[in-house]
Formats: sequence, C-alpha cells, structure tokens
Amino acid sequence: MFNYRGQIVEMALRNRLPAASVQRELAEAGFFLSYGADLRDLYRRSAFFVDRIFRGAKPADLPVEQPTKYELVINLKTAKALGIIVPPTLLTRADEVIE
Repeated sequence: MFNYRGQIVEMALRNRLPAASVQRELAEAGFFLSYGADLRDLYRRSAFFVDRIFRGAKPADLPVEQPTKYELVINLKTAKALGIIVPPTLLTRADEVIE
C-alpha cells in the first residue's frame, strides 16, 4: 500500500472519500488523517531490547510491550478539498496539522 500511496490518494480524492491510515507518511501524501503508534518511539524502545540482548539476556525472557505513544496527523489541505470541517478541538489534539 505504501508504494501506491499517490494513486490511492488520487482515487480517494476523485471519489470524495476521506482516507485514513496508521502511518503518518500517508497523511503527508494526502490522506485525510493518520492515527497510529509513533514509529520513531518504537524504534527508540527497540534499542533498549537490543542492548539487553547484547548484554546476555535471552530474547524469550524479555517482556512484550505495547506502544505507549500514538500520534494523530491531520491533513487540512485534504479536508478542505473534501469539504470536511475539522473541529478546532480535534486540531488542538493533533500532533501535527498539515496545511
């Protein structure tokens, strides 16, 4: 899906569909919004596990973690093209607003 994001955005806009995703890059490409785990934070956390393994911990003994940081990205340019009015309260909660 990531490789075809441009075509998906075109199709969604042509058909007036507000597309959403869990990847911020898709909102940057033109999806209406994205909401998902912050991948940069997940990569930082993975360094903790790599360090523990290099220090001798067995991977099977390490705990499984759920993401703790999520991000909401709203593309206002796409919202305007689709005629969607985004409430100001939602805009204030967004981690990034693309204009």
